[in-house]
Amino acid sequence: MEERKYSKKWSGKGKTTVNREPRTVNRGRLAPLMSEEAKATASIHELSYDFGCRITRLFQYLTEDADYKEFVQSKQIYRSGTSIGANVRESKHAQSDADFLSKMSIAYKEADETDYWMNLLRDNGYLNDDQFESLSHDMQRILKILTSIVKTMNAKVHPGSR
Repeated sequence: MEERKYSKKWSGKGKTTVNREPRTVNRGRLAPLMSEEAKATASIHELSYDFGCRITRLFQYLTEDADYKEFVQSKQIYRSGTSIGANVRESKHAQSDADFLSKMSIAYKEADETDYWMNLLRDNGYLNDDQFESLSHDMQRILKILTSIVKTMNAKVHPGSR
């Protein structure tokens, strides 16, 4: 384990940036932050945040720690995997039901794209079966919840269609 220290520093743009307190960074570990018991009752906000943290650590692993470093696909999965939580978070402040549906639909599309990149990384040998299964299990849980939200909201926003 590597310890990374954070401190106050001058950003050079008229502001001081404040970094976090020292914490231990466990690079390469793709373990979830939440237990399976906690995930069973967690909201989509909590699940997508936990998954985003895992994707961030996956990106670090693929670009810095892995025997065969991978930069292109890892950047794609980083973008789509962290975008899920960002869109879910943004949906909390939706201005209408249609806006909420739009944000959740985008989160669903990003989750589906992330699933694609995970499969590609596994099939090309960058993720072993255990790493893939763990990430895939969480991804499927998120996709099911987002599917349910999008279907429910679609029926509310567009009654009588489909």
